[in-house]
Amino acid sequence: MTLVIAHRGASAAARENTVEAFRLAGELGADWVELDARVCGDGVVVVHHDACLPDGRVISTVPFAELPEHVPSLAEALEACGDLGVNIEIKNLPDDPDHDAQPVVVDAVAGIVQAYLGVDRTIVSSFDMGAVDRLHTVDPTIPVGWLTVDLGDPARAVERAVAHEMSTLHPYDGLVDAALVRRVHEAGLGLHVWTVDDPDRMRTLVEWGVDGIITNLPDVGRRVVDEMGAGVA
Repeated sequence: MTLVIAHRGASAAARENTVEAFRLAGELGADWVELDARVCGDGVVVVHHDACLPDGRVISTVPFAELPEHVPSLAEALEACGDLGVNIEIKNLPDDPDHDAQPVVVDAVAGIVQAYLGVDRTIVSSFDMGAVDRLHTVDPTIPVGWLTVDLGDPARAVERAVAHEMSTLHPYDGLVDAALVRRVHEAGLGLHVWTVDDPDRMRTLVEWGVDGIITNLPDVGRRVVDEMGAGVA
């Protein structure tokens, strides 16, 4: 079965990474939500894609009370997601102004997951392998996924994901073909593909058996998956 995962919530219909977008995702038929986690100036984990606010302030230097109203805490975001599963992407890119070599956000996310979600409705993903490795140390019960825009040699990439005890591989859509889907599944991993808004491409991915489609259009994803008889009950 293929999960419909709302990218930053229902981000084509509401402002991305907001309480409104997360609530709307469920109304539009998403199974899961994908969102971005960072730490703000006083240690609160918040949901925001970029390291900086539109006015140029770096989120990691701004106390939560001084953030724009639309930026929720992770706890608020998870409450808005209701019964949906949640893919929490930890933002910690080396070129970001808030990059942390010892990502404290990981420890905080682990605690929030246990308090608000539980491990059955969670995947924590990151482009930063160090972040997901740290999560294994903090709480090895939480499933983790590796985000990538460049697999290089697919066989070696899958081997690396297995070696780091990933549950899922999250490649950019342009990297995905039927051979990769087979290789990932043969290794015992799940495959969540981002970001897919074209219904014809969704149909192809469902035919190949991908485990999740991350999309800005969860209503379109829901329709396609259900039409093909691959929806979740």
